[in-house]
Amino acid sequence: MSTLETGTNDLLATLDAGILTLTLNRPEARNAMSADMNAALQTQLARAEFDPEVKVIVLTGAGNGFCAGGDVKGMAARGDGTVGNNTIDGKIHQQRINQRATAGKLFTMPKPTIASLPGPAAGAGFSLACACDLRVMSSTAIMTTAFARVGFSGDYGGTYFLTQLVGSAKARELYFLSDRISADEAYRLGLANWVCAPEALEAKTREIALRLAKGPTVAYRYMKENLNRAMAGEMGECLDLEATHHVHCGQTEDHREATKAFVAKREPVFNGR
Repeated sequence: MSTLETGTNDLLATLDAGILTLTLNRPEARNAMSADMNAALQTQLARAEFDPEVKVIVLTGAGNGFCAGGDVKGMAARGDGTVGNNTIDGKIHQQRINQRATAGKLFTMPKPTIASLPGPAAGAGFSLACACDLRVMSSTAIMTTAFARVGFSGDYGGTYFLTQLVGSAKARELYFLSDRISADEAYRLGLANWVCAPEALEAKTREIALRLAKGPTVAYRYMKENLNRAMAGEMGECLDLEATHHVHCGQTEDHREATKAFVAKREPVFNGR
C-alpha cells in the first residue's frame, strides 16, 4: 500500500491493489467539507481519472461518520454562510466548478466509484455518496438530505442523483422533510447496495473493490457511460451507443481472454487492454 500526498490532512489517500481510497478526514466535525478538503478531493479525482494504476475509487470518512456536508458551524460563525468576501456571481461560479470536479467527477469518472459509509451522510455528503456508482453502508449509518433543516435548496448534484435512484416523488419527500434514512430503509429504497455490521464495513468494501479492480476496465468504462446516458438519454441513442461500445469491447484482449477462460472453465485474468 502506498500513501499519497494530498496537500492537506483533511483528505487522506492510499493506493493498494488498484484501489484508490480517499478518506474525508475531519472526524471532529463529522468530516464536514472544508476548502482544503474540497480542493484536495478535486485534485485526487482528476489524477485518478487518467492514472492507469487506479482501477476503482473508494470514498469514505474517518471515524464514525461519512460526511456531514457543508461546515454549518463555520457558516454560522461567518454570519452569512454563502458569499463571504466574494461576489454572489463569483461564488456561484466557484460552486459550479467545485460540484463538477467532485460529485460530477465521481459520477462521470470512467472507473467504478464506491461510497463506504461508516456513519452519517448528510447534505453535500449525502450527495457525494449518491454520486458514486455503488454504496456500502454500516448498519448504524444514516442518510439525510438535511438541506431543509438549514435553509438550503441542496447542492453537489443530490437532487439529480436521488431522483434517478428513487424516483421524483420519493426524492421530493426526502428533500422537503429531510428525515433520517436508516441503513435498512436505504437498502429497501435502493440507495444502499450492501448493508453490513460496522466491524465488517471495511472488509466488505474491500471485497467489492477488489472484484472491480480485477475486472475488465475497458468494458467498465463503456458500461458506465452506457448506464449514465440511459438515465436521461433517448432510447434510440442508448441502443446505438450500446452497439458501438459492445463491438469495441469485442476487439479487446480482455474479451479474448475471457472467452478462453470460459471454455477452459477458469477465472479470466484481465489486463485492461
